[in-house]
Amino acid sequence: MPELPSDVDLYTVQVKNTSEVTMFILVGFLGDFEVQLFLFLLFLTIYLFTLVGNLGQIVLVIGDSRLHNPMYYFLSVLSFLDACLSSVVTPKMLINFLSENKTISFLGCAAQMFFYVTFATSECFLLAAMAYDRYVAIYNPLLYSVNISPRVYVPLIIFSYLCGIFNASVHTGATFTLSFCASNEIRHFFCDIPPVLAISCSDTSKNHLLVFYFTGIIEIVTILIVLVSYGFILLAILRMRSAEGRQKVFSTYGSHLTGVSLFYGTVFSMYVRPNSSYCLDRDMIVSIFYSIAIPMLNPIIYSLRNKDVKEAVKRVFGKN
Repeated sequence: MPELPSDVDLYTVQVKNTSEVTMFILVGFLGDFEVQLFLFLLFLTIYLFTLVGNLGQIVLVIGDSRLHNPMYYFLSVLSFLDACLSSVVTPKMLINFLSENKTISFLGCAAQMFFYVTFATSECFLLAAMAYDRYVAIYNPLLYSVNISPRVYVPLIIFSYLCGIFNASVHTGATFTLSFCASNEIRHFFCDIPPVLAISCSDTSKNHLLVFYFTGIIEIVTILIVLVSYGFILLAILRMRSAEGRQKVFSTYGSHLTGVSLFYGTVFSMYVRPNSSYCLDRDMIVSIFYSIAIPMLNPIIYSLRNKDVKEAVKRVFGKN
């Protein structure tokens, strides 16, 4: 009987060594039980504040007819995105703090990445739309209801979601068609793109280019819209005759611009950079800001300093 060539045996060994991964382990934050318990309580508190603040904003907009205008519709959509973005990441992280089993299925990891990228990308475009909305309201208030009618703000909101779904579909599809055979330990607290690519045994250079170019284009376009809009807002503020009015409006929109800068800045520093600069431990800290902290801060930045929202709280919740 003829002997099989040696390269057949080598091929068999390679097949056995490249068995596909069906389960991932989210390593997350390391530490003893006391540290894990402290982090659990900390992030649970943040998550509860996030849900109460953002869902409360949605209830206010729905329940108070005086808030039925484009600005508050945009705010309610932002609150929905923030609540969803935090809910995609935080519950699984909280479970892992108290559980020895930190696994997530292959499909579960793909779903988490898809929804996370969808909501984060949609928020980028929505913040740009909100900046344009505020520019129209400040620069030409008499024509605000005409320029920002349902024919304008509804397509802007839908467009934000469609861009999020498209971006998420591209990156999730490109990532989970790779081979995972060397390790299944993700050094992160959720299935983000860079840490998942880091454990693939395939060539990920094209994936990194996709992340770099897609995120770069999205960030540049939306940031330019925000900067131009807030630039015109600043000019309108400087033209105000009342010093008290200028200070009040500048304080409000200054806080808005701070919140927008935090979100765009952390996302930009996370994804638009060379492959060699990735540091997974540092990236976990950075990702906390845009996936957990900023969704909690947005209701404070956009709503709690707003006089109309404060009065709406008294009207809606004061009835009970």
